Amino acid sequence: MRHWVRASLIGAALAMPLAAAAQAQTESVADFYRGKTINLIVGYSAGGGYDVYARMMAPYLTKHLPGNPSVVVQNMEGAGSLKAANYIYNVAPKDGTAIGTFGRGLAMEPLIGNSATQFDATKFTWLGSGTNELGVFAVWHTSAIKTWDDMLTKEFTVGGEGSGSDPDIYAALLKNLFGVKLRLISGYPGTSEVTLALERGEVDGRASWSWSSLKSVKPDWIKDKKLRYPVQLGLVKNPDLPDVPLIIDFATNDKQRQILKMILSRQVMGRPFAAPPGIPQDRKQALRKAFDDALKDPEFLAEAKQRKMDVNPVSGADVEKLVAEVYATPPEVVAEAKAAITGVK
Repeated sequence: MRHWVRASLIGAALAMPLAAAAQAQTESVADFYRGKTINLIVGYSAGGGYDVYARMMAPYLTKHLPGNPSVVVQNMEGAGSLKAANYIYNVAPKDGTAIGTFGRGLAMEPLIGNSATQFDATKFTWLGSGTNELGVFAVWHTSAIKTWDDMLTKEFTVGGEGSGSDPDIYAALLKNLFGVKLRLISGYPGTSEVTLALERGEVDGRASWSWSSLKSVKPDWIKDKKLRYPVQLGLVKNPDLPDVPLIIDFATNDKQRQILKMILSRQVMGRPFAAPPGIPQDRKQALRKAFDDALKDPEFLAEAKQRKMDVNPVSGADVEKLVAEVYATPPEVVAEAKAAITGVK
């Protein structure tokens, strides 16, 4: 027998147990999920960007998970989605039947925030993010605020959702780091309620609004110019808004730039999805793969395009790496960042 034939046969023989093991693992995951229901917890009220994204994702997770379990969306609003994050980490089943989505900034909250976090962000089972998010500071079209200079010289109000949520974090950041003359009115359950507050004239604006959420939830506001955008909250410009300045352009020293980069890193995980820590490794891998496959599904992409939702995925492994890097930030920078997002009214 020729050497190459013998080598091929040996290689095939060695590969067979590995293939069988992989198949058994897949079958095990499929057997576990078949006939079960996965609860997808959304940390905000119905109708907002996080809720819309989760409900759009749910059927595609069912489609791509072994065993095709049902995925049911449940809203658990409270404290800017902190209630949901604490629940997912501490209370939800750790068997792969509970996943959730919550504010992108909550991963950094135990490090730089003051809210009652009950989790270690580095230990969540990160499934990934639907998009690398780009945010804007948005004000109602009748507001006196039109430009960055107006924000520095004229008093106005913004709506918030609770400590740890992006609108509250960015309100504090802009007031404490730059002296923006805003007053934060917090405690709204989610985007839908802040939207109503804007229409009713209760507040002038919102300190952070994801552009993809705006395009999906309020495309008529964009078309009819109901909002103004004095500044973008990101490290790179949104191609849809080439004339709107970046917040980092207004930094005047290295300290401000370091703080902004640390806080703005959350934009990379713009639509984070996570499961509790400690779920079985094979189900973790299955959930991550299903998440990735759902975001590549042609039907999902067509639906997202129709809804004007951005899809720019970040893998679970990359989100996990980003969180680890943030938690390795030098203590002195962490202290400065924490001071910048603390104590605003």
